[in-house]
Amino acid sequence: MTASHDRTTSLDAPGEPVTVHTPAGTVVGRGTGRTRRFLGIPYAEPPTGPRRFAAPVRRGRFEEPYDASRHGPTAQQVPLFPTTTVPEPSIPGEDVLNLSVVAPAAPDDRAPFPVMVWIHGGAFLAGSPASPWYDGRAFARDGVVCVAVGYRLGVEGFAPLAGVPTNLGLRDLLLALDWVRENIAAFGGDPDRVTVAGQSAGGAAVLALLSSPLADGRFQRAVSVSGGLFDVGEEVARDVLERLASSLGVPSTRTGFGSRTVGRIQQAVGDLRTESGDGALVLGPLVGDDVLPRAVTDGLARHGHRVPVLLGATGDEFDGGATPESPHPSHVAPAERAAARAVGTRVSDTLFRAACPRVAAARRTAAAGSWLYSFEWPSPVLGGATHCVDIPYFFDVLDAPGVAEALGPDPSAELATLMHSDLVGFVVGREPAWARATGRPGDPAREYGRPGAALAADTTGVFDPVVRAVYERAEVRR
Repeated sequence: MTASHDRTTSLDAPGEPVTVHTPAGTVVGRGTGRTRRFLGIPYAEPPTGPRRFAAPVRRGRFEEPYDASRHGPTAQQVPLFPTTTVPEPSIPGEDVLNLSVVAPAAPDDRAPFPVMVWIHGGAFLAGSPASPWYDGRAFARDGVVCVAVGYRLGVEGFAPLAGVPTNLGLRDLLLALDWVRENIAAFGGDPDRVTVAGQSAGGAAVLALLSSPLADGRFQRAVSVSGGLFDVGEEVARDVLERLASSLGVPSTRTGFGSRTVGRIQQAVGDLRTESGDGALVLGPLVGDDVLPRAVTDGLARHGHRVPVLLGATGDEFDGGATPESPHPSHVAPAERAAARAVGTRVSDTLFRAACPRVAAARRTAAAGSWLYSFEWPSPVLGGATHCVDIPYFFDVLDAPGVAEALGPDPSAELATLMHSDLVGFVVGREPAWARATGRPGDPAREYGRPGAALAADTTGVFDPVVRAVYERAEVRR
């Protein structure tokens, strides 16, 4: 049923050596057919020793050809769960600020190719850019350079400690985007056509970057897949740090946490989430610094107005059946779930789906449009259109390890072709075929995979219950 962290998947790129010469130095990857892979390229110095809990430092130029045939170390050293819906390998090592590039094999009449920079999910506490579900081969096939980025997580990336720059994980992503701008042309990419995209915490990071004054000009389009608005107040974050420090037997300071290994801290995070029973242990983008001077919704009203945005959520997120991350949920009949969805009160509605109209409302005066979608295909294994099951469709990797365990033996190849095509079209620069969102009740949306309907249907009102709930709580005003 689930995709294990230790599931056997090759971390090496197949094929023959291929070499590119970049401003960062010579990089040697592997090429097969129409695809070239360059894995684990460091974009920053390792965040260890004096660089631990410090702003990322641009990687020096490679003096020797860099072997990019294998995925690099991951910031996740200890996963939050024994299994997860998305296979998320943990790779040991200190050089965790690395990225992987999957590019078309050779230039053609579409070159230079648009670029999609992918940010993985994992609650800002876990996750891995080396997942086979994030393999960009279908994007390369269709003329898009796909870049998967690693960034610091949890305490290392988002702890507000005295003497430590805040939002280190977001600062990592900003530096990675700088690396892309400076080097991606060597891989056939167009540095002036960069889409930043991500899912779950990655989608939330996209929205945070879109709202940040520091990110202006670093990307031209944005995609948030089940992103949510997960910026954190300092009081909440400090409470988490106090609990973690107590469990580790150290003071809640840079020196205290620095006396424990990354793996030990991540183990403590997992233990505390288990002990709390509801997994309520929150670290993430912190409001109140130069990266995020304001809450994300307020920042979206001020920044990123020239950046078109595609965003959406799954129909059930965490309100479907059992998932690897929540194997024993209360069993709710489909009719009961539908009734709860109709009033917008579910976890999925308040944490994920409500973010879609809120973002559209915040961007109402933006010159660039916002477009909404809702993924409604119910996994026969997980019992609903649950969190993460849309990723293999958007990436068109239905044959990837772990997909059958999450989606069943017969996921719809036709739906994958359609959803992937829509995403590629957006990244390439085409305006979506359905109408723009306004942030008001009755907004149009693209609906994917609802049983008994067309695979993709342009509809209205999919987000109406959460729009009403948001407006009733006065979180967004007309």
